[in-house]
Amino acid sequence: MGSFDFIPWLWLALTLVVYFGARAVYSVFPRWWTSPMLVTWAVCSGALIGFHASYHEYVRGTNWLMVVLGPATVAFALPIYEQRELIRRNWRILTFGIVAGCLISILSAWVIAWALALTPAQEASLFPRSITMPFAVAASKNLGGIPELTALLVAFSGLFGASVGEALLNFLPLRTVFARGAMFGMGAHGLGVAKACQIGREEGAVAGVIMIFAGIMNVAGATVVMMWK
Repeated sequence: MGSFDFIPWLWLALTLVVYFGARAVYSVFPRWWTSPMLVTWAVCSGALIGFHASYHEYVRGTNWLMVVLGPATVAFALPIYEQRELIRRNWRILTFGIVAGCLISILSAWVIAWALALTPAQEASLFPRSITMPFAVAASKNLGGIPELTALLVAFSGLFGASVGEALLNFLPLRTVFARGAMFGMGAHGLGVAKACQIGREEGAVAGVIMIFAGIMNVAGATVVMMWK
């Protein structure tokens, strides 16, 4: 069966309707698996498969959502500014967390690429997966990767990290704002920062700082690895 010729703006309408509907459900029944972003991703993915539509068709209709991610990411600077004294007092532990998280991210990407025998283009698409979307797509393009594949990997890691991270808070003894913020900022980048801000302003500030500097370090690390290979 050929590709289903879906009018682009209907994909946008579907995304927004599902997202706001999921938000209404989440406000009444807040569980990690009712997270609006996770539900929207699952429903839209199912629709793409069911209608035999391509990811490119979906992007054509929802491209402006990607565009607004840039200003939304910049907006995360507000809680960072509000909590600047807290960050200044604890810069050592933040630096340690950023370095450790970036090393784990790059090492895990290298292991996955080796285990799956990925092509150079696929590797370049995989390495920026732990960076917020606008930076990751640009980095993937500059490294010779496939931006669309990188966007998919970033979305999946962010959705998984934000959803599972919320559930893990019920089981892990993460009592400090640094531990909770670092988990979301390092493990789920932009979506993680948004989730951390829902938990608390301090957690959001910590997550934002880690997301920004981890993004810079991950881009630098991925560039070095790809040049070395």
